[in-house]
Amino acid sequence: MITVKKIMLDVLKPHQPDALEFSRAIAEVGADYRVRLTVVEMDADTQTLQLEIEASAVDFEGVEAAITAMGGSLHSIDQVEVQNETEEQ
Repeated sequence: MITVKKIMLDVLKPHQPDALEFSRAIAEVGADYRVRLTVVEMDADTQTLQLEIEASAVDFEGVEAAITAMGGSLHSIDQVEVQNETEEQ
């Protein structure tokens, strides 16, 4: 099975929720999520973020749904780390 271990996303979001609330909501998607959020650019209405998520298995669809639920939009996937975890029998 191929598992996503780390993903870096370019995200556009409104000013609210703030960066801390936004990061916490992303971290709640998975039990062992580690989230690093960097504000790259700000204008009057929005913030452009670099969002890095690490976990034993990142649920990309869950992360994307959380971003959308908070009024954000995913611009691009900028970096991905995956691992082939073959089950031993």
